Order: sequence, then C-alpha cells, then structure tokens
Amino acid sequence: MSSLSATIQNVFNEPGCGKNANKSEAERKKGCTKQLQPGGAAGGCAFDGAKVALQPLADVAHLVHGPIACEGNSWDNRGAASSGSQLWRTGFTTDINETDVVFGGEKRLYKAIKEIIEKYDPPAVFVYQTCVPAMTGDDINAVCKAASAKFGKPCIPVNSPGFVGPKNLGNKLAGEALLDHVIGTVEPEVTTPYDLNIIGEYNLSGELWQVKPLFDELGIRISACISGDGRYKDVASSHRARAAMMVCSKAMINVARKMEERYGIPFFEGSFYGIQDSSDSLREIARLLVERGAPADLLDRTEAVIAREEAKAWAAIEPFKQRLTGKKVLLITGGVKSWSVVAALQEAGMELVGTSVKKSTKEDKERIKELMGQDAHMIDDMAPREMYKMLKDAKADIMLSGGKSQFVALKAAMPWLDINQERSHAFMGYIGMVKLVAEIDKAIYNPMWAQLRKRAPWETASNTWQAKAIAQANAEAAALAADPVAAEAARRAKKICHCKSVDLGTIEDAIKAHALNDVAGVRTHTNASGGCGACAGRVEDILARVSAPAELLQAAE
Repeated sequence: MSSLSATIQNVFNEPGCGKNANKSEAERKKGCTKQLQPGGAAGGCAFDGAKVALQPLADVAHLVHGPIACEGNSWDNRGAASSGSQLWRTGFTTDINETDVVFGGEKRLYKAIKEIIEKYDPPAVFVYQTCVPAMTGDDINAVCKAASAKFGKPCIPVNSPGFVGPKNLGNKLAGEALLDHVIGTVEPEVTTPYDLNIIGEYNLSGELWQVKPLFDELGIRISACISGDGRYKDVASSHRARAAMMVCSKAMINVARKMEERYGIPFFEGSFYGIQDSSDSLREIARLLVERGAPADLLDRTEAVIAREEAKAWAAIEPFKQRLTGKKVLLITGGVKSWSVVAALQEAGMELVGTSVKKSTKEDKERIKELMGQDAHMIDDMAPREMYKMLKDAKADIMLSGGKSQFVALKAAMPWLDINQERSHAFMGYIGMVKLVAEIDKAIYNPMWAQLRKRAPWETASNTWQAKAIAQANAEAAALAADPVAAEAARRAKKICHCKSVDLGTIEDAIKAHALNDVAGVRTHTNASGGCGACAGRVEDILARVSAPAELLQAAE
C-alpha cells in the first residue's frame, strides 16, 4: 500500500490544476476534495471512479477483485457505447468470500485472470482493487506481473480501493494506471501529421460519433480516445499523437499533462457542447496540428466545415428558438457540463437561473462567469428542498440534471431532462445541439404537465382537502368567538411550553406551509421550537391534520 500512498500524494500535487497550484504544501497533501468517511457513499468511491473512467475501453476485460457487490453496483452505470467489441459489458469479478478474507485471495485472482484469457483472449485484462482485499493485503501488482509473464497478456493493476477517497480521485488513479502500465508500451504501425488524442471523453450514448465524421472529412485521425469506444492497442500507442484535446479536466488532467511532459504532446481543454464551443474546439485542434507539422491548408478546410455546419445547425434550431426564448433553466450537473451546456442553452435563447459547480474546477467557474456575467448564480450544493421550491415557485421552467434529482422535478410537476451520464440521447457537436434543443422543447411543451397540475375532475375549489381543512378551522374559530366561555376554556387548556412561549398561530398558515411540502414552514407558523414534548406534540398534531399529498394550495390563493 506504500506505493498507492505515494501515487495518491502525487495526484494531490497535480501542477496542471490551477486550484491546486495556489495551495500551500500542506494543503496539497490533503487533496482537492473532502475525503469520505468510512461508510459514506455520497458521490461514489474511488473504485467507482476508476471503473467508470476505464470501462469504456471496449476490447479489454475488466476484472473486479473483491466482493460481488462491488461489481454489481458499478457495472454498466455509464451509458457509453462501442462500435466493436462488447467485452467491456461483461462483468468479471473474483467474488471473494470469507475464506479468501482469512487466507488471502491472490490465488483466486490469478485463476480468474487465467480463465478470462483462456475463454475470451482479450488484448489485456484490467484488474481493479477494492476495499476488502486491499485491507487484507492482497498484492494485485504482484499477481498481475506474474500473470502477464505466464500468459503473455498485459494485466494492468488499477489500485483504487474505495476507502482511499472520492470518485474523482478514482478517475485520476485510473489515469495513473494508464500512464504507468499502458501508454507508451506499443509503437503504432502508422503515424500521420493529423493524429489526435481525445482525453476524458466517454462516448456517452455514442456522442463521439456525432463529431467523428467531421474529423474524417478533415483528415484528422483520432489516434486514441481515452476512454470512450477506445481500444487497448490505440491507447498503448497514443504517445505518438501530435496533439490532444482534454474534454473533462476534472477527471484526467494528470494524463494530459504528463503526456505533454513525457512525449511533447500539446493539449487544450475544449468542449463539443454547443455550436460556438464546437467551432472553437475544431479551430484549436487544427491550429495545434498545423503547429506540429500538418499542412497549413487544414485551417482553411476547417473554417469551411465550420461555416457549413453552423449554418445548418442555426437553421435547424430557429423554429425551436422562437418557442424557447426566455424560458428559464435550472442546471444541476458538474464538471465541464456546468459551463459547456450553459453556452448551448444560451444559444437557443434560454435563460439560466442557476448552475451547479460542486464538481467544477476554478477554470470551469471562470468560464461560467464569462458566459453568465460576474453575478452568475453558481450553486455549490443545492438541497432537494431548495430545488423543489425553485421549481414550484416557477423560477425555472425546466430542470436539467442527473437521474437522482429527477424525482424532485416530478414532485413539483415540472419538466425534467437527463443531462448526465445515464442519458439516452447524444448532445455533442452541431447535431447534438439541435437534439438537445428539440428534447427541451418536447419536455417543456408536453401537454402532460398541464394535465398533471390540474385538479382532479371531481374536485372543485370548495371540496379539496385543503379547502375543507381551512373551512373546519374557520368554523372552530367562529364557534369560539361566539362563545366567550368556551373560548376562555380553550385558552386555558393550551399547554404552555416552559422553554419558549408558544403562539400556535393559525391552522390555515400551517396548512399552506404543508401544502408546499414545507415542514419547516409549519414549525415557523406554529412558533414551536420542539424544545419540549408539548411543542413537539402540537406540531405533530398539526402535521397529522394536514397529511394529505403536498401540492400547490389553489383554494387558498
């Protein structure tokens, strides 16, 4: 584990990260993100990060050394696509048991590698370390070295047990495994002045294929994509490329920087989300390749392709733009999408009310400010309650996020579109921009939402549960007002909290707060601190009386 500790410290000291460069020596050793506590699964673990970063390598066998649950929870959770081998979609695991924990699982791992090679004959086997065998001391480096010598196949150890840190650290540890054991180990059969590496691109829903035809037209050859629709041999020989494009610096900046350092491959960070960003990225790729020896006419040919594709994309977007201009979008995502998708949405005339930056770098945040202004509403970590309130108060017309946030939008009866790795639509490039706008238009103008927000046919303004509860409360108040004796008895019957004076307020205010699913509002309207049983009991009584499904209180408006 000492070598793993050294690798982690090396990753923490990444000079290619602007945020890291501004830290002191002591701060850099602590890492870039808050470390997870044992048992914490927020945002994924390091193993999960390494697995999703490398699994899109299509012809490689990905073997998880650990309990079967580790493979079960990480298998196929990124919607990448392959144009060839489907081996990457086969789940391999050693499925260690109690005996392996006691006596060690190295022999079991060796046998698993042997079985995979004999049955599937992959060009390489990637072996992922997980928490349990790492804690019991299984040396996957030694096993992989012995298996490689015995079977004549590269066996790549990926040391990223979940307990060492969060998902993003796992992304970088996966990159370190490629740098140490894969990149530079094979010489390419052919090289050209047009060879390009794309780093940190995962070909989600086949997005890369929407841009590749433009590369093919310009004669630009993708030497290796790390790792979407990638091939082991291409990655191993990627050190001979002339230039590189970094798509997600948060994940693999260490790979791009060290390849520039070791092999002299210049790189830039770009995006193919949105029309302008796609054009800018094509121009920068052409510029770097020309500087590295490609013919100068590549620049002119690139400009011609850009002009043609932009004209086609704008023409296709125009009918949607008339319907979407002024629509407000809440963007809950991270990394490169926190700014690249902003640009795409603005091109369609939409307004961003907020974008999350929880997984964004300092450079990402600066790009957001350039696009949205210095007063950009950047959200570090928005709680589901805040998302719900923003949507329910109609401060946004649609939310773009990952799958785990979709239920907040559905509860608020507002449109939602998946923009994260589980999505089933490809949004990259000029074609992808048109698709994104079309999907947003389809979501916002789907007649289902208007139907969902209406009262049920048998409900009227006077017979909804909220109206009935308010009517009952008003009747009780009127009865007490007409009978001073009963009112005095009711007042004396109130239990007074000794930790805080209590004004129970009106049941109507509490009902309104609960109708908006605002339990904190119920407590505010009852002015009960919960400091004693009397306060807490009264609040729970009010909540019980208004425990019908939460929806907008139309009758009380």
